[in-house]
Amino acid sequence: MFVDSHCHLDRLDKSTDELRDVLDFAEKRGVEHFLCVCVSVADFPSMLDKINGLNNVSVSCGVHPLHQDEACDYHTLLKTAADPQVVAIGETGLDYFYSADTKEVQLQSFIDHIKVANALNKPLIIHTRDAREDTINLLKEYKDQATIGVLHCFTESLEMAQEAIELGFYISISGIVTFKTASELQEVVKHIPLERLLIETDSPWLAPVPYRGKQNQPGYVREVGEFIAQLKGITVEELAKATTQNFYTLFNISPNNHTK
Repeated sequence: MFVDSHCHLDRLDKSTDELRDVLDFAEKRGVEHFLCVCVSVADFPSMLDKINGLNNVSVSCGVHPLHQDEACDYHTLLKTAADPQVVAIGETGLDYFYSADTKEVQLQSFIDHIKVANALNKPLIIHTRDAREDTINLLKEYKDQATIGVLHCFTESLEMAQEAIELGFYISISGIVTFKTASELQEVVKHIPLERLLIETDSPWLAPVPYRGKQNQPGYVREVGEFIAQLKGITVEELAKATTQNFYTLFNISPNNHTK
């Protein structure tokens, strides 16, 4: 069975009833759990409303680096993320590719998220693009030894992946790995240890081959898993078992009790 370790169910162009159909489709394809990731603390209540009543959905809380117009202070983030429903802090991180002009605000927001993760003993979900050095350096400087997390939708170098793994982090791969233009990422994935690997859709974006151009959805995580299994020369069952166990371990979720 698979897990979609990173999706944005509230961002799909679907009603709550339609989302039930989306998750039913995913479950029929062997996907047993879904992590709905928050991109704005201001939108956290509406995200919860959108997914209310959906089975096997966990949630995170944080401010995406490209949503700094909706940034919040440390204390607001701490109070909101203390909700027992929240299994992770983020997504947070740094994106200098799309928004280098907000670098200073992003840096402070990322530091706040790391400190909240330390305080609440919850893992971090990190978005990083064109900010390799600052991402790793801030983690080294501010995170507690016990604080771990994941670099999601990873598209950076093997060296960065190895540094993150040394810090206790997992590496999550999205449908980008299936793209013809992703040869460098494909080589990186071959070298990521199976015990540190997660898979995701990042839906509604980045639909994998053969669904490119369509709205992504959690059921398509199967294509991501199948592609990576082939890359690594292992069975799909082995890939699914490892990445699913990694997910439950990282986010401290019981595989036998994972209904929201």
